[in-house]
Amino acid sequence: MTTPWGELELARFPEDPRDRLRAWDASDAYLLRHLAEREARGLPPAGTVVVLGDRWGALVTALAARAAGPCVQITDSHLGQEATRANLARNGVAADAVRLLTTQDPPPERIDVLLVRVPKSLALLEDQLLRLAPSLHADTLVVGTGMVKEIHTSTLDLFETVLGPTHTSLAEQKARLIFSAPDPERPRPANPWPHTYALPDGLGVLSGRPVVNHAGVFCADRLDIGTRFFLGHLPDTRGGRRVVDLGCGNGVVGTAVALADPGAQVLFTDESFQAVASAEATYAANGVPGHAEFRVGDGLAGVPAGSVDVVLNNPPFHSHQATTDATAWRMFTGARRALRPGGELWVVGNRHLGYHVKLRRLFGNSEVVAGNPKFVVLRAVRRG
Repeated sequence: MTTPWGELELARFPEDPRDRLRAWDASDAYLLRHLAEREARGLPPAGTVVVLGDRWGALVTALAARAAGPCVQITDSHLGQEATRANLARNGVAADAVRLLTTQDPPPERIDVLLVRVPKSLALLEDQLLRLAPSLHADTLVVGTGMVKEIHTSTLDLFETVLGPTHTSLAEQKARLIFSAPDPERPRPANPWPHTYALPDGLGVLSGRPVVNHAGVFCADRLDIGTRFFLGHLPDTRGGRRVVDLGCGNGVVGTAVALADPGAQVLFTDESFQAVASAEATYAANGVPGHAEFRVGDGLAGVPAGSVDVVLNNPPFHSHQATTDATAWRMFTGARRALRPGGELWVVGNRHLGYHVKLRRLFGNSEVVAGNPKFVVLRAVRRG
C-alpha cells in the first residue's frame, strides 16, 4: 500500500498467498491522504487517536508513528485484530505503539481524533458511535471513510444524530470521506443495543425462548431463515458429547443443543466479539444447565485435534463486501482436524453454494440430511 509517508506491506489474516483480496482499499488510502494534507498544514493527529473499524490494521499501521499521542484501534473482528498485530510487526512498528480494543471494551475516556472505517452493519455503527460519543469534545476531529456504495443517507443521518453536523467530501476512486463536528450538548438517543426478542413457536425446545443480540450480529432483530431450517434438523447429541457451535452468531444453535441435552458440553466460537457476547447472553438468558464455553477466535484454532464429537456450522460467504468461500473452507478443514474419528460435521448453507463438493473433497463423503428450494443441511463424517 502506498501512503503519503511511504510504502507499507500489508496482509489479511490468516495470510494466504492465493488470496487476491487486499488488506486495504481506496477508502483507507483517501483518509490517509486527507490526514497527510492536514499534517502539511501543521495539523498532525494530536492527543488520543481512536480508529474504529480498521478492517486489517492498515490505518493504525500507517498512523502509529505519525500520531503525537496514544493510538487506539477498536474492532469487532478477532481476525482483524490478529492482522493488525502481524502488519505492525511486518512494518517494524512496535506492538505497544497501538492499543488494541474490542467493541465490547470500555472506550478511552477522552478521544481527540476519531477515525471511522464505516462498517457493513449500520447497527454496529450506531452502537459504537453512541458508546464513543461521551468521550468526544467540541474540538475532536471526526473523519469517517468508506466506499461510495457503503455510505448511504442513513449513514450520514446516524453521524448527524449521534455526533453533530455532518457533511461529505467529493468522491475519489469510488471512496468518500465523512466529516462530523461533535456537539457535546446535543441530546443523544438511548443505545438500543443489545436487543432481546422472543423466538417464534414451532422451534421445539427453543419455542418462545429469548435471544440476545449485540449490534452487528447477523439478523439481530429476527431469526434468519437458514438457522431456522437448521434448527429443525439438528443431530441427536445426547450422551454427554462435546459439541461445537462454529461461527455461533447469537448462539441459538448451541443453546438448542444444550437445552435438549444438559449433558452435552457445548463450545460456542466465532471471530466476532459481538457474536460471542451475544451467544453468552442468549445462553444465560435461557438458564441452561450444564457446561458451556465461549471463545473468540479463528474457527477451531486452539481446539485439540480429535477432541470433538459434533461440529454445527452455518458458514458465512461474505468477507465485508467481498463474496468468498475462503472462510467456509477454513471452517471445514478446522472441523475435520478437531473431530474424533467417527465425529460429524453438520452444515447448513444456501443450495447454490455447493458445499457438498468441498465436503466430499475434504472428508471423502457428504450426505444430504434435509433440503428445501433454498437451503440444504449436509452431514460429513470423519472416517479416520
